[in-house]
Amino acid sequence: MNTIDFLVRKDQLSATELRETPEPTLEDGQVRLRVDKFALTANNITYAAFGDAMNYWGFYPADPGWGRIPVWGFGTVVESQHAGLPVGEKFYGYYPMSSSTILQPVRLSPEGFFDGAEHRAALHAVYNNYVRCSADPFYTPQTEDVQALLRPLFITSWLIDDFLADNDFFGAAESGSGVMLLSSASSKTAYGTAFQLAQRKGIEVVGLTSAANLEFCNSLGCYRRVLAYDQLDRVAADVACVYVDFAGNADLRRAIHTRFANLKYSSSIGGTHVEQLGGAKDLPGPRATLFFAPAQIKKRSAEWGANVLGQRLLQSWQSFARKVCDPTAPWLVVRYHAGLDAVKAAYAEVLGGRGDPRVGHMLSLAPKEKGQTEV
Repeated sequence: MNTIDFLVRKDQLSATELRETPEPTLEDGQVRLRVDKFALTANNITYAAFGDAMNYWGFYPADPGWGRIPVWGFGTVVESQHAGLPVGEKFYGYYPMSSSTILQPVRLSPEGFFDGAEHRAALHAVYNNYVRCSADPFYTPQTEDVQALLRPLFITSWLIDDFLADNDFFGAAESGSGVMLLSSASSKTAYGTAFQLAQRKGIEVVGLTSAANLEFCNSLGCYRRVLAYDQLDRVAADVACVYVDFAGNADLRRAIHTRFANLKYSSSIGGTHVEQLGGAKDLPGPRATLFFAPAQIKKRSAEWGANVLGQRLLQSWQSFARKVCDPTAPWLVVRYHAGLDAVKAAYAEVLGGRGDPRVGHMLSLAPKEKGQTEV
């Protein structure tokens, strides 16, 4: 059997290659998982855009100059040299864009395991954890796709909201009319954040998006106002505000820092606008600060305990998932892409930001599952 890897050039994300190599023999203690299916969203493009700065390339190393983008999805053990992990068990976790992968399980528990591969030892444990679907409170078979597409994004959204509240919105809400400006408002991480922020008092959540996505963002109902990127003048220049930047567009960031004299905090989350990514130096106002979700998880785990943190996340996730999956007005429609050409085309679409924001892409390089339609 061969493994198929989807590779991208680190310095040119539009350059891709599908590489097929023989599966290596397992060593003692290792397992081989078939990567059944995985989500591809703007969040994964962020992983690539910040691959060197935040070491996302380090999870699944490739040949020099090339990278394997990590993705969230489901895998099944198809070969095992580990006594505690039988063939057939399914896990949710952080996989490569590949048909299969080899992991080295350590810290085995009823809930799952961590990958103990030497090259991942210094990487954050959040990304090294693989959860048994049979023991995962987030998991239900009928919501696998929504979980893969939105669970990691929503956890980031939840942590952004919690981080801002934990810091009293950096003083922006003291007057009872503070503004949270969210760029790339149609992105899933942004609207998850808006869903949480909309439940807070004393702030107004304003979504910034392209003209083409105004209708979609307004339909979500979690933004008080939605503006096109060229409509910043519709927000008072002296309002106390926080900028939560999901786009990474350098020109937009500079425009916001220049216009809003009472900008309290500028948080850099992602890079959905890949072609407009740029530095954050010499900006007026506060320094643009990169948000790192695992740091807030670590803080809250220490303060609340892992069980309390998990319960709060689960309750919020269930509320969000119900809204997203509401059959009368769903926020998300899943589209499947199985096979080499389909995966390559889906990646190009997500990278280019050309897709329908209501569509969630589920991909597979493994043999097509029953019931899936290749597109």
